[in-house]
Amino acid sequence: MLPAEAHESLHAMGGMVAAPHQLAAEAGREVLAEGGNAIEAMVAAAAAIAVVYPHMNHVGGDGFWLIREPSGRVRYIEACGFAGARATIPFYHDLGLGAVPTRGPLAAVTVPGAVDGWRLALEVASAHGGRMTLKRLLEPAVRHAREGVAVSRSQAALTAQKKAELEDAPGFAAAFLTPDRAVPKAGTLQRQQRLADTLDHLARAGLADFYRGDVGREIGTDLERIGSPVTREDLKRYAAVERPPLAVDIGPGRLFNAPPPTQGLASLLILALFDRLKVKRGDSFEHVHGLIEATKRAFLVRDKVVCDYDHLTHDLAALLTPEAIAKRADGIEMGRALPWPQGKAGGDTVWLGAADKSGLVVSYIQSIFFEFGSGCVLPSTGVLMQNRGASFSLEPGALNPLTPGRRPFHTLNPALAVLADGRVMAYGTMGGEGQPQTQSAVFSRHVLFGVPLGEAIARPRWLLGRTWGDVETRLRLEPRFDDEVVERLKLVGHDLALVPDAYNDTMGHAGAVVLHPGGRIEGAHDPRSDGGAAAV
Repeated sequence: MLPAEAHESLHAMGGMVAAPHQLAAEAGREVLAEGGNAIEAMVAAAAAIAVVYPHMNHVGGDGFWLIREPSGRVRYIEACGFAGARATIPFYHDLGLGAVPTRGPLAAVTVPGAVDGWRLALEVASAHGGRMTLKRLLEPAVRHAREGVAVSRSQAALTAQKKAELEDAPGFAAAFLTPDRAVPKAGTLQRQQRLADTLDHLARAGLADFYRGDVGREIGTDLERIGSPVTREDLKRYAAVERPPLAVDIGPGRLFNAPPPTQGLASLLILALFDRLKVKRGDSFEHVHGLIEATKRAFLVRDKVVCDYDHLTHDLAALLTPEAIAKRADGIEMGRALPWPQGKAGGDTVWLGAADKSGLVVSYIQSIFFEFGSGCVLPSTGVLMQNRGASFSLEPGALNPLTPGRRPFHTLNPALAVLADGRVMAYGTMGGEGQPQTQSAVFSRHVLFGVPLGEAIARPRWLLGRTWGDVETRLRLEPRFDDEVVERLKLVGHDLALVPDAYNDTMGHAGAVVLHPGGRIEGAHDPRSDGGAAAV
């Protein structure tokens, strides 16, 4: 079946995959067509997109899963790595550094967790009739890495934008620039032969080999060679884990998201606070202002609370009670914007969703943090290492201090909603600090105000926060908003600016998959991305 048009949803009965690159969506669709389930389709799509969208994610990054089973149970898998044994505050201070670098070997601070998340997810898949071999699931990724794929529009643009800070990272130029170190143009065929060999080996040896086998040995050797603080013993110790998901009830149903170290708490708080405002009309001033103000309150909580799950000092459930939500919502003023001088760095990511005819629904997110992560491509395996550890603080008393074995703060958070009308909606986006904001825009438009799914994703969006190259934290809007809404936002005190493009990458690449009562499945992805939905 052909992919959905940019503003339209795709509908099917057999299964659905949505992804920000069409080849990843197609990899998942083929698995569904051959009788695989939604989890297996997601592993195939996740492996494929690590190859075809390497500026946004890779096997050297992390991943987070929400899986809604046909029984109604929602499971959560945390697949984020911890800081390496040599990653200490004195280690960086002795090098004269006041912060963890964002690029290069010293930015490759944490163990990649995504691959072990695939392994654990496939264990869940086996309990739901999963029968596909690992070789079959990784086959599209191996083929794309070996035969090559066309460089996407966004990869070409971001390679050009970030070339100066990436080209000297070990292995980057050989992997992602031309032989004369130029930026490859969109459409240029790009191969990743070492990565193809690695994925092919994992298909035969099993995913655990990435940590405790031949692949793990080569990764460990290369990390030591380039000067990363992650060791082979760190890789051997790593395992993805299942934890209880975070949840909150609002008028339309029950919302689920990922617990710390992700910012899933903020995503739930935004929608729970907004639900209390009882806004009547979508894309009105009250809608946009209400969500922005809810975002500010949610981020203030997030920045005091979210850290490694094993180091939490707050009762998260207490923050999501109706009483706590009501008290915080009462502080939102519809006639005045809360001054907002704060902002965190962004990041690049991919969100993917899947559903099948059995009732399995998957919301999954995979990332290497900044575009191209640390920039370090390990020569023996072709693994591009993330720079998620750059979010650690080098101040011992901070909320998230750098410590061996500790997990860093994550912007990543997959979202899932079980609605009172019987629908199950998996949704999410890339975009660093913009993820909770985009989630709230898409969910509120579609669920609260009845906007068709594809249109809810395509409509103009906003971002509160600092973007790349900026020294100011501002509210940015795409230029398709109604003029009256923009003027009223200014009038109540928002420091805003319009971005130049009608569909701007800064606003994230969002997507959603909805399982309807009766078995119909709907999917859509963002016209801002290079992807779409694919179905059987």
